[in-house]
Amino acid sequence: MAASISGIGIGLGLSCSSNLSKSLHSSQSSGFRVKMTVSVEDKKKNYTLQKSEEAFNAAKNLMPGGVNSPVRAFKSVGGQPIVIDSVKGSHMWDIDGNEYIDYVGSWGPAIIGHADDEVLAALAETMKKGTSFGAPCLLENVLAEMVISAVPSIEMVRFVNSGTEACMGVLRLARAFTGREKIIKFEGCYHGHADPFLVKAGSGVATLGLPDSPGVPKAATFETLTAPYNDILAVENLFNSNKGELAAVILEPVVGNSGFIPPKPDFLEALQRLTKANGTLLIFDEVMTGFRLSYGGAQEYFGITPDLTTLGKIIGGGLPVGAYGGRREIMEMVAPAGPMYQAGTLSGNPLAMTAGIQTLKRLKEPGTYEYLDKITGQLVQGILDAGKKTGHAICGGYINGMFGFFFTEGPVYNFDDAKKSDTAKFARFYRGMLEEGVYLAPSQFEAGFTSLAHTQEDIQKTIAAAEKVLSKI
Repeated sequence: MAASISGIGIGLGLSCSSNLSKSLHSSQSSGFRVKMTVSVEDKKKNYTLQKSEEAFNAAKNLMPGGVNSPVRAFKSVGGQPIVIDSVKGSHMWDIDGNEYIDYVGSWGPAIIGHADDEVLAALAETMKKGTSFGAPCLLENVLAEMVISAVPSIEMVRFVNSGTEACMGVLRLARAFTGREKIIKFEGCYHGHADPFLVKAGSGVATLGLPDSPGVPKAATFETLTAPYNDILAVENLFNSNKGELAAVILEPVVGNSGFIPPKPDFLEALQRLTKANGTLLIFDEVMTGFRLSYGGAQEYFGITPDLTTLGKIIGGGLPVGAYGGRREIMEMVAPAGPMYQAGTLSGNPLAMTAGIQTLKRLKEPGTYEYLDKITGQLVQGILDAGKKTGHAICGGYINGMFGFFFTEGPVYNFDDAKKSDTAKFARFYRGMLEEGVYLAPSQFEAGFTSLAHTQEDIQKTIAAAEKVLSKI
């Protein structure tokens, strides 16, 4: 996949160090929270998930499936889910004391690293004033100004509490502004678990093998039309058969919920032309890509400005947050400025605002995205090289701090292509990497994330682990 789309900045030409097994042994540090032995074989003998198993078994009697979000249950990779005790920087520790290099990053927000000291210090100061006001606070103004100055499409912003809530709000706004009801979404794109979006939604739905969700009324999805990602002809056909009826086209500008899938050259530009010509709003769901592909998100990276944008994850610095924003004339439809109602007691929470402010300050520093590009490129190229060296069909790509790979020859342009991946092989690879101290997203259909806290040592250890595991499966 990388070679065929290198023209949009995700070609993989970086080389990785040879003799990686030496760095795996020599880079163990006594400064780690959990002492690790020099011998890989000894480390494997000590690897146990007994406490995680006990905790998860207890959780299954307390919470549906033992979790509060489905992918955490390891249904698609099998084996015992790990229960996390603590995180710091690029590493995490489970309750059995196992240490992992983390490439999930709480599904994206930990872009400067987990439990950053400056963020924690700022949170401690804010907590002295209280944890929730349910009223305006000055921190909302500060973060709003930062978001507006960074994201090209956003002239006004409304903070909410999650990416799902942001997508619910932006959809209602698009319908209110246009006076239309139909929307187009793309197969394998996930925009949260609100009823209108649970149609060919990828991510956890695909992981669990659920085509849709019971409990969603037909009326809720009746106005939701779908097209394959990267297929502009299919979108044109939907416009032609629904003239004057389409309120919005919503998409992940780079798909992260079917695995990492970037847009083909001109795909986003073609969508922008179509929507403008038909009085339809273009919505970028940048909950994952916002502030991760670049400081201004995917829209800055690709030079395509949508009408509306949803954000989350990074702008809360690890605390629950979401936002939607766009052109002033559209956003002024939102109550109390306008008639479209949406509200939230915890929206603009002072702790989430503080963590977001501190995170964005760090991301604005020179060299941030160059560093993410460098280490992510090394990581992905190393894994692809290891896969090919050990005889596996594998493809993948990355943009700055977001990446993915599939166990298929590729290229992967949409969800149907992604489903050709050998998910059974991915499950074996996943469990093997856990034992080697590497934590990836527990689904073939999820993107991975790097952070500023990841080091060259982390990357080389991960590549070495991947080659070792791939040689055995």
